[in-house]
This record gives sequence, structure tokens and C-alpha cells, in this order.
Amino acid sequence: MTSAAPARPTTAAADHLAVVVRQLRWEADGVLSVEFCAADGGDLPPWRPGAHIELALPTGITRQYSLCGSPEDRSRYRIGVLRERVGRGGSEYVHMFLRPGQPLRLRGPRDNFGFDRARSYLFIAGGVGITPILPMVHQAEAWGVPWQLVYGGRRAASMAFRDELRPYGDRVQLYPEDAVGRIPLARWLDREQEGTDIYACGPEPLLTAVESAGAHWRPGALHLERFKARKKPAQQNSPVEVVCAQSDRTVTVPSDTSVLSALEGAGIPVAGSCREGVCGTCETRVLDGEPDHRDDILSEQDRATGDRMYVCVSRARGPRLVLDV
Repeated sequence: MTSAAPARPTTAAADHLAVVVRQLRWEADGVLSVEFCAADGGDLPPWRPGAHIELALPTGITRQYSLCGSPEDRSRYRIGVLRERVGRGGSEYVHMFLRPGQPLRLRGPRDNFGFDRARSYLFIAGGVGITPILPMVHQAEAWGVPWQLVYGGRRAASMAFRDELRPYGDRVQLYPEDAVGRIPLARWLDREQEGTDIYACGPEPLLTAVESAGAHWRPGALHLERFKARKKPAQQNSPVEVVCAQSDRTVTVPSDTSVLSALEGAGIPVAGSCREGVCGTCETRVLDGEPDHRDDILSEQDRATGDRMYVCVSRARGPRLVLDV
């Protein structure tokens, strides 16, 4: 998950929360929405459009899913899950085995997308990337701020939440690829719209194309969220000394080990989940030293600040880091 604008500080993730599956519903071919409520019947933690949760499945798998319900309704969370038969097993479990009344645990919400008020919005969604965009659309409408959504998918039948979007009329432009082709990004991004912020989520080819087509827009206008880490060239790593300020310990991180794994091996507790630099769970404050950022979350402005890093993938540009752990 990444943003090309200054990122809002992530919402602190709470310890795992006990929830119960409330409802499951087909939203499109291969896309199932799941609603959760708190096991104790109370309110769930607050969240903002763009936030995601980490769901812990009984198989031991943890996966991140964007919240796509209403932030105003704290009695329930809703996520949308695309079935990926050749994936890593999380979506397959959700589709095959989740049932109403089933207890689960989740952590979050966290907000790496950073949905902020603007004069107007252009939302771009591809496939299940509609999930974090949907509450942004509803929020922009509630604010009375002009907006437009362009939403692409392989087929109309595979594009989730179309019925929920139908009342917005021609402010929602659908691009089922088998009928009309891919989203014509040049048409939407060729001319910069003053005061408009772009929020986009979807598969990597779409996001790469959005970055390219929107490169001439003003700094900070483009906000992207990735579900998977981008492929990056192999890098030569050097050992790094990590001083743990809270724990009053120093850990040497070998060249073939991540900072997160080294800290875990030394018994220093640091939350971690995706281990790919996209979920934000392992965000750690940097007290001294220069991080070598390799995540897909921070903007260039945030990287230049150097006050935080994602220790599952990022390292150090020098021989030493001081972290707030």
C-alpha cells in the first residue's frame, strides 16, 4: 500500500479483538462481503475511509482487508473478499468455511491510505480495489464535495458493489473490460484538475499506469494503495546494528535477515504481519540513523523525514539505527 502524498499517521492497532461473523453476502462473481460484530456486543473501534483490518483465520493465516462499510456504524465492520484459488489460502478459507456466528479475531483498524478533505476527487478502482474506495465515495458525497469514480473490472458480473453505486448515476463510470476495454486513463488524467485529489486502488498494472499517466499532476495529488508489494531489484545488504531504546538492548542484524526477524529472534516484541512492506503493522519510530526505505506505503516526503520505518523490509543506509522498541 502506498501513497504519493504525505501519509496520515497510521491508526494504532489494538490487540486482537474478538469478533463474530454476522453476515455473508455475494456482491459479485467471486466476491463475498463479510460483516463482523464485536463478540461482546459493544462498539467496534472507530475508523476512517481507507482503513483496513488484519483478520486472523483459524488456520493461522492472517490477511489484511479494507473496510468497505460505514464508519458511522460502529456496530459492524464489512470487508469484501475476492476468491483467489491460486493465492495463499486466506480468501479460499473465507469463501469455503466462514459461516454466520463463527468467532474470529482481528487487529486494527489501520489507516495507510490517508483520505483527506479536498476540493474535489477522482476515484479510480480496479476489481476488488473498489473496497477502500467505496467509503471514500460515500464520505465525499456526505461532505457535498464534487467527485467522480471510474471503476474497471474484467466483466460487469465480477465488479462488486455496483448496486450500491447505482444511485450516483453518471458520476460512476464502469469499464467492464470484456465489453468496453480498460479504463482510458489518458482521458481522465491527461489534464490536471486544479484542487482535485486522485485516490486509486487495484491490481499493480493499473496502479503503475495511473502513476505514469498522472505523473504531471501536482505533488501530493496522487494517492495509491497497493495490496501486494511491487517487485524490486535484488539489493546487497550489509549487517546493521539496531539499538533498541525502550528495551535497552542492541541487536546485530545479519545481511540475510530482516530487522523484524532479528528483533523477534532476540525476544523484542514488534508487531508484524504481511512482511512485504504493505500493511503497516510493523511501523516503528526511528530515533537516530537513516532508514533505507523499501516499503510500499510511505510517500517520498515521508521518507525524507526519516522518523519512521517498516522493519519487515526496510534497513539502514548506515551501520547503526536507534529504534523506539
